[in-house]
Amino acid sequence: MSTLSLQEASGSFPSAPGYLAACTLGLPTIGTTHAIMADLSAWQAARTDAAAYGAVVERVRGSFAELVHVPVRSVAIGSQTSAMVAMVAASVPDGAEVLCVEGDFSSLVAPFLMQAHRGVRVRHAPLTELAAHIDASTWLVAYSAVQSATGAVADVVAIREAAAVHGTMTLNDLTQAAGWLPVDASADDITVCHAYKWLCAPRGVAFMTVRDEVMDRLRPSQAGWYSGDDVWSSCYGPSLHLAESARRFDVSPAWQAWVGAEPAIALFAAVDAVAVYEHDTRLAAALRAGIGESRSLLTGTASAIVTWTDPDGHDLRALQSAGITASGRAGRARVAFHLWNTDDDVAATLTALGQHS
Repeated sequence: MSTLSLQEASGSFPSAPGYLAACTLGLPTIGTTHAIMADLSAWQAARTDAAAYGAVVERVRGSFAELVHVPVRSVAIGSQTSAMVAMVAASVPDGAEVLCVEGDFSSLVAPFLMQAHRGVRVRHAPLTELAAHIDASTWLVAYSAVQSATGAVADVVAIREAAAVHGTMTLNDLTQAAGWLPVDASADDITVCHAYKWLCAPRGVAFMTVRDEVMDRLRPSQAGWYSGDDVWSSCYGPSLHLAESARRFDVSPAWQAWVGAEPAIALFAAVDAVAVYEHDTRLAAALRAGIGESRSLLTGTASAIVTWTDPDGHDLRALQSAGITASGRAGRARVAFHLWNTDDDVAATLTALGQHS
């Protein structure tokens, strides 16, 4: 149940006119900034300790579990999605097939391509046709809920249903989704999420969720001292210490980053996800209408990301000259709307592009 209003959540960020880049790098909440500064002071004064940092990590793990609707035991923690995906890729049987989306983010694709020496085959299909390309030979389908380059939103229901028919596992990258798009990680076998974008945490805070039914199909190839049920009992060999839960896939956290993540992840776990979705997509739709629906390159489900063809970077330079922080990806200009954005950002963007607001 949400305990934070949209207005309260928006007020948790400093004013940031013209910042339309949550899809590249989220902004810190006021609470995150205060937490990091306080931690630095405590560290300098020799008032920090490892056990206290561990407690922070567990609170953040709990907030993320609440946000994506899974039990805490299903959540593993890490620092980058590519490292988590690499662990999944190392678990693919020799000669098995993985299906990916054409043009998906490299962190979700490259780890599987690196398994070619074991005979692992990687097929690619357009996002809109992904479900239709799943067949009995597909061991895993890996896809992003929201495409980084275009902002297109996957038909997760169709993908999951097709995967269930063929006994195929699903791996869903929530990095460009969690925080603005309501998500239910329990519906996928595995999800990964780096929290530095829409969840506004420091870089180096990432999560993986794993359903109990597939836990034993993954090999915790990065197991270390943080992979046991009690990390302080897992520090030394010669025995292998593996938790019964998804903690077996943990890697040791970069402590300071998790201190900053605690207020941010708690905020998104507490706010009404539907209200955030409606706010973000309303602003994106207004911009899309202003520049022309056909030009925006988006079809299907509404998105908080707006992209359009800009092969020479002319529009991106115009936005930057007007003081608007945007990005360019795959020959497109790309902007994103989140909690700190307002109608004024839409108007300023249209003015910078020479459109009437």
